[in-house]
Amino acid sequence: MREMKTVGGCLCSGVRYEIAGALGELVYCHCEQCRKAQGAVFAANVPVSVAHFSLTSGTELLSSFRSSAEKVRYFCSRCGAGLYSLVDGATRLRIRAGTLDDPPALQPCAHIYVESRVKWLDIGDELPRFIEKEPRDP
Repeated sequence: MREMKTVGGCLCSGVRYEIAGALGELVYCHCEQCRKAQGAVFAANVPVSVAHFSLTSGTELLSSFRSSAEKVRYFCSRCGAGLYSLVDGATRLRIRAGTLDDPPALQPCAHIYVESRVKWLDIGDELPRFIEKEPRDP
């Protein structure tokens, strides 16, 4: 049986990646950092094992920004597209779901950091909501 790979990349296609394992559950993050980094009212993030993630092209275009004492955000230096973030020492990184080429049928599982959401956004679904991160999220 052939292993399926999930692929994605930035807006200009200069940075490309592949994921050779399972994708985690999609989470909507409303924290101020994600909102500002994505230029959106929330970010749609998918956890992926660091061991299953690899850059396939454009490593010379990949730039990073330490957005907090423990987190680095990675983006394309040519088009500016945010690709993923990684917490120091973590075994999972967080892919920006919008960078997946042909995302599988991902089902969102929660909204996190809802206290930081823009106040005019009415969350109109029944997904669980957490003031900060999910209790099960390491």
